[in-house]
Amino acid sequence: MTDHDQHALSGAYAVDALDADERARFEAHLATCADCREEVASLQEAAALLGTDPVEPPSSVRDSVLAGIASIRPLPPVTSETAPTATPTPGDELAARRTRRSLAQRLTRTPLLVAAAVVLLLAVGTALVRPWADDRTDEPRLSAIDRVLTAADATSVEKEFPDGSRATVTVSRSEGRAVIQTEDMALAPTGKVYELWLQNAEGAMVPAGLMPHEADNKVLLDGDASEAEAVGITVEPEEGSSVPTTDPIAVFELEA
Repeated sequence: MTDHDQHALSGAYAVDALDADERARFEAHLATCADCREEVASLQEAAALLGTDPVEPPSSVRDSVLAGIASIRPLPPVTSETAPTATPTPGDELAARRTRRSLAQRLTRTPLLVAAAVVLLLAVGTALVRPWADDRTDEPRLSAIDRVLTAADATSVEKEFPDGSRATVTVSRSEGRAVIQTEDMALAPTGKVYELWLQNAEGAMVPAGLMPHEADNKVLLDGDASEAEAVGITVEPEEGSSVPTTDPIAVFELEA
């Protein structure tokens, strides 16, 4: 393989498209050719841009590319009329080799750079357009807790404890969920936790989650509250229980 052929492999090497033998030969050439090292570095940088997350291009991109093809002037073919007839001098041969290498570099580099530029332009365009589109079409997204608290059928039951702290349970039958909010509630004893329960129509208490060790809480209960008759709070071991092990410290009777 000639030096010219080795030079032309810089693009394939940059995108890891050589087989093992070709790679070994080119890397040996690369160790002695500063120009090729620079070329490979620039191509690998361009190729890295193509590794970004895929972006769906607008339909207009294809039409624009196809429309622009007609205005691109192709390179002239090499014919016998343009081929040198005289024996080239060393200087002529060096100039010709540089010309061939420059042409090979342009042919290799151009698709990568164009593709990278398209990716960047599409990414920027998407980032600029998306917020406006969202403002026009998306409704504000509420959390599950907010959906319960703002539901049209939401009803609340409030209890005040002897120490002045308060707890409020809000249930939405349409959402099928319940929320408890506490204000200045005393923390559970050391090694214990407040556990929440949903009481079903048979009077059984079903585990509905553990409350965080904080005085002020807003907690979405686990489970379906669409037909629950009450919400209870008990003091349980720190890991919680499958059934209540103590009498409830509070029971919130829910409206039907």
